[in-house]
Amino acid sequence: MNIRFPKSLRILAISLAAIGILALALSGVFTSLSRLVVSPLTSIQTWVSQQYQGVENFMSASQDIREIRQHNTELEAENARMQAQIVELQQQLIEYEILSALLEFARANPEHKYIGASVIGRDPSPFLNYIIINRGSDDGLKRGMPVVTQNGLAGRIVQVTATGARVSLITDPVTRINVRIEPSRSAAVLSGSITGDITLEQIPQQAEVNPGNLILTSGLGGNYPQNIIIGQVTSVRNLENALFQSASVQPVTDFDDLAIVLVIKNFNPIDITPLLPDADTP
Repeated sequence: MNIRFPKSLRILAISLAAIGILALALSGVFTSLSRLVVSPLTSIQTWVSQQYQGVENFMSASQDIREIRQHNTELEAENARMQAQIVELQQQLIEYEILSALLEFARANPEHKYIGASVIGRDPSPFLNYIIINRGSDDGLKRGMPVVTQNGLAGRIVQVTATGARVSLITDPVTRINVRIEPSRSAAVLSGSITGDITLEQIPQQAEVNPGNLILTSGLGGNYPQNIIIGQVTSVRNLENALFQSASVQPVTDFDDLAIVLVIKNFNPIDITPLLPDADTP
């Protein structure tokens, strides 16, 4: 059985309830209750937000790392290209300096005719007694032609093909070159050795020889033109009761760094062996 309250009582009850709720709200009861309910929700929301931000930062960082790595790869490739260009320019500069020096040498010795050649092979031993150049008989080269660098004498051609030639350097053990010592103008014979060192032999005892004296080709023997510089005296050996003095020589040519040389084309070596007394037949 339903009990029906008069409308006026219901309005009064609702009004009293509203007044009571308002009073409770004003007294701060609902504030404490809202804190109990809202505080956990806020914490959860904050945690979720932090996790989302972390994931977003991670994804963003991964993208940044990929971009940085790609940029570094591009920079490394560009650096490699620049290094290659620098090496190429340095090589061109070295070749230009060598060619300029060779030109100056040719101008200072206009009595000779020259042809330039590049070194394309060398003695594999550490003593470097020969080199191979990219000029041969097709270029007019012949056996016995002297070979020089921008600094001085390097050697002479001992074997020729159509497109190449082998040059025996002055360090070769079989080398024998008639030279003179400046400023005394004393005669001597320059010899190579298996160690690559060059020495002066058969220096007259009365000759004045000192470290620093220049050694030049004398032209005697017919194997080399005269006045081509070879090197400088570094030390002198004069043994008591010896017939001759001897000396060590520092060559002016750096044989380990030969790249371009000049061949003297207008010099024809003369074999004087048949003219020597020992060659006479009884």
